[in-house]
Amino acid sequence: MRQSAATLETFYSTRLGEETAQRLSQRLIDLWGRCEDQRLLGIGYACPLLPLWQPSARACVGAVPELLGEARQANHRGGTLVSCAEHRLPFADEMFDRIVLLHALEEADNPRLMLREAWRVLAPEGRIVVAAANRRSFWSLHEGNAFGHGRPWTRRQLINFMNDSLYQVTASTTAVHMPPLNWSIITAASRSWERVGEQLTPGLGGVVLVEAVKRLYAKPGGSAAAAVTEARQTSKGRTAMPRNKAARRQRSKKCKTPD
Repeated sequence: MRQSAATLETFYSTRLGEETAQRLSQRLIDLWGRCEDQRLLGIGYACPLLPLWQPSARACVGAVPELLGEARQANHRGGTLVSCAEHRLPFADEMFDRIVLLHALEEADNPRLMLREAWRVLAPEGRIVVAAANRRSFWSLHEGNAFGHGRPWTRRQLINFMNDSLYQVTASTTAVHMPPLNWSIITAASRSWERVGEQLTPGLGGVVLVEAVKRLYAKPGGSAAAAVTEARQTSKGRTAMPRNKAARRQRSKKCKTPD
């Protein structure tokens, strides 16, 4: 069942939605930092994440597919929102340095066209993160949350799909390990759920996150792609995708096959 922007806004206004956004935001900050002086685009319903970069980015824009309906400007905290066709973004070629997709591929009529259009507006060597519902998690089975609708993905499916769409995958992980229940006893301990889940069930987080880079000459099928890095362990025990090129090079020497 397709979700609407209004339904997603309602979810993210709940305590469960707020904690979900916090867990995803932390992963993106670990990965990209504050994106100072960069141009950033969110595709799908990325309103909960874009405020991370609004104070420091050169530009921060949200593109909401028309089929999701209108998203209220108030939820974007001063950023710019545009409504557009999912396969026809109203931006010039190579306009953005970073792109994040949230509630996008699961809801798309044609996910491949959506990724291809994102590729068009992404600068060469620019980076993209796709956050999608994890088919292996309880979240994808429970319609009472924002990730229980549309087309869920496994991590391997998403990696292969992005490699086949002219991207070079550089990192992947899962996030949001708390149960999809809007109970105060659950949401109050969301950080603890995250730490425990990363240690005991690292592949079962509610959301799959895959980072990739735009390669002008990447070949379909991923033949030009480097090995995928696994999420690293931080000093606090929290897993995170490598933040910089040096970390990625170090991890790629001992990477494992993704789930």
